[in-house]
Amino acid sequence: MITLKLVHPTQTSPSQSWDFQDQDVIRIGRSPDNHVVLYSAVVSRYHVELHRIGCNWKIVNLGTNGTYVNDSPIIQSPVIDGMILRLARSGPQIQIQKKAREFENVRKHRLGLMAG
Repeated sequence: MITLKLVHPTQTSPSQSWDFQDQDVIRIGRSPDNHVVLYSAVVSRYHVELHRIGCNWKIVNLGTNGTYVNDSPIIQSPVIDGMILRLARSGPQIQIQKKAREFENVRKHRLGLMAG
């Protein structure tokens, strides 16, 4: 599972979050047919994609205004748990949290044993 959280630099809690379980590609942008839709003038219609590669994820920039990790522009980058990416130099920030499927399966099994 992967969770995306829209964060604001001056707020402690995310203003919105999205959980994804089975998607191999997650699309983020201004167009309404994206998985995550962000209405901002600096966000491209199809700004960035996250691609699942086995147990890992990769970020792919598609936006004309760029995608940034640690204030550096990226074309592609591996996803690191807890990282924050910014859409365009002054655009929205998204924190990425990864959860391993193995951990989820163990947790579901334990919860099933407790309930049964």
